[in-house]
Amino acid sequence: MRYLVKSLQPDLSMAVSAIDAATADDARRQVHALGHSVVSVSRERGWSRGAARGASAAFPLLLFSQELLSLLSSGVSIVEAVETLAEKESRAPVRAVLQQILLSLREGQTFSGALQALPQNFPPLYVATVRASERTSNLGEALGRYIAYATQLETLRGKLVSAAIYPAMLIGVSSLVILFLMGYVVPRFAHIYEDMGDQLPLMSRLMLQWGQAVEQYWPVLLGLLVALGVALTSGGGRWLAQRIAGQLWRIPAVGERMRVFQLARLYRTLGMLLRGGIAIVPALEMVGGLLSPALQPRLRAATGRIREGQPMSHAFEAQGLSTAVSLRMLRVGERTGNMGEMMERAAAFHDEELARWAEWATRLLGPALMLIMGLVIGAIVVLMYLPIFQLAESVQ
Repeated sequence: MRYLVKSLQPDLSMAVSAIDAATADDARRQVHALGHSVVSVSRERGWSRGAARGASAAFPLLLFSQELLSLLSSGVSIVEAVETLAEKESRAPVRAVLQQILLSLREGQTFSGALQALPQNFPPLYVATVRASERTSNLGEALGRYIAYATQLETLRGKLVSAAIYPAMLIGVSSLVILFLMGYVVPRFAHIYEDMGDQLPLMSRLMLQWGQAVEQYWPVLLGLLVALGVALTSGGGRWLAQRIAGQLWRIPAVGERMRVFQLARLYRTLGMLLRGGIAIVPALEMVGGLLSPALQPRLRAATGRIREGQPMSHAFEAQGLSTAVSLRMLRVGERTGNMGEMMERAAAFHDEELARWAEWATRLLGPALMLIMGLVIGAIVVLMYLPIFQLAESVQ
């Protein structure tokens, strides 16, 4: 059971901590052990759980790993390192997480055990990497491996986002222009042409009828737009994104790139876990959530084949979880016993390939979108002024 504990810290600042405890008294004792004065204790409600998830999503895991590695490399013990990070932290939610880790370490728990008690902040992959390093007493190397892994993922994600910014801005600005024309300019022209009746061209007449409908029923349309925005922000956006992604998977060129992106992330994560000393089957079971729902059954089937003794390259090839390049590298890794490094190399190869494809697609998509939006806006303008041209011809 989770409790929200409001407490007064030694520096006289207020903090709210989400504590897992059997009773309210137990939660109170945990906060007292940190040297805080408890102000109030309450059970966490539904909205509070959502707030806690939002706070945990903001936990800077990569920054935490980098700072912890720097302190450990300087010869500081793990307890002193976490204590130092907690003392310098100014954000209350992050400081509360560090203080909970510190409390667990002082109670004699291992570092991986302390992290595992906070699943909302530390994913299972991170915990497994730390736990594997505790067997060899080489936490610094594990942290460095995770930092490199997270940095590479962020770099690739940044490249893909940067490639998508220009098309998204182009679509957004063009949509606003079209909305302005159809919602403001066209209704004004509808009043000018209302006496012409059937003399207007069919397309112009239909567009002007739309303008009159907008002018007459604009409160209803505005309410529908607001309802649509609320639906998209309250969960409908995720459903819509899933539907769009499902349709994109069916487009051969785009679907294949999406599959390669998923496989590259799978290879990189598996490589990190294997190099950390984790066995192949547990590693495969941990990374299942990284794949899309379409590929997860294939990964489970491949895991079953590997558990039965089949080579990893055969199992991945049979389930469509490999490319021509990655299959070769997997076979080399099986021969040399260096599977982790080979998987990371396969991931790096596909990451570079995806970055080049994204750059090429952006160069092609930008002008294409500009042409399409220009044609749409131009068609609206021409249809508005076409009756004037016809009227001028009839006068002549």
